[in-house]
Amino acid sequence: MTSRTVGIPEVDGTEEVAVVIDVMRAFTTAAWAFHRGVEKIVLAADVAEALAVKERHPGWLALKDGAPADGFDLVNSPGLIRTADLTGRTVIQKTTAGTVGALAVVEAELALCAGFAVAGATARALLAAGADAVTFVATGEEGRAAEDLACADYLARLLAGDAPDPGPWVRRARTSPAADDLRGGRRGGAHPDDAELCVEVDRFDFAMRVGRENGLAVLRPFRT
Repeated sequence: MTSRTVGIPEVDGTEEVAVVIDVMRAFTTAAWAFHRGVEKIVLAADVAEALAVKERHPGWLALKDGAPADGFDLVNSPGLIRTADLTGRTVIQKTTAGTVGALAVVEAELALCAGFAVAGATARALLAAGADAVTFVATGEEGRAAEDLACADYLARLLAGDAPDPGPWVRRARTSPAADDLRGGRRGGAHPDDAELCVEVDRFDFAMRVGRENGLAVLRPFRT
């Protein structure tokens, strides 16, 4: 399977199979939300859309990155989500990069969202689909985020049939500027454990697939 890695600005609509990567923190948070019982996650392009969807569905929970804000019930933090009882709930997620990247490829034949926490399951889903080529979309820093590029490189090795020690790729992510910002308290809505939770490899046994449902971009757990 061949692969290429691009930033969100390079997505051109020709991607048939895509993996959108946001290690710190959108898709690590999403994976934890599913682990805590969330049924589905609706991905919003911006704050206004997230709040509009919530107004139409007041029983749904809205989540955004940054500090807590009016109208939002949750923040984009795996360390905080991991203790929430979210059984059967629907979450509306809006983040600066991850949800934007997912929306850019939502029309693809197969679009997955990933971080290290679901890396193995993501690779298995791609292999099971029999894809010839995959586009990795590194969402952070317009495609330059060290942690997202490390995850993409690790996934490429898995797709090549290797079983590598993830240590070198985890170290790249752990020492990234984003991880340093999290550990230093320079990102709003953060938990002290967020950086380490974001570099846990294969914490969960499911991939996460995004597609259109009733006009919304919906992310769901995906097992093969």
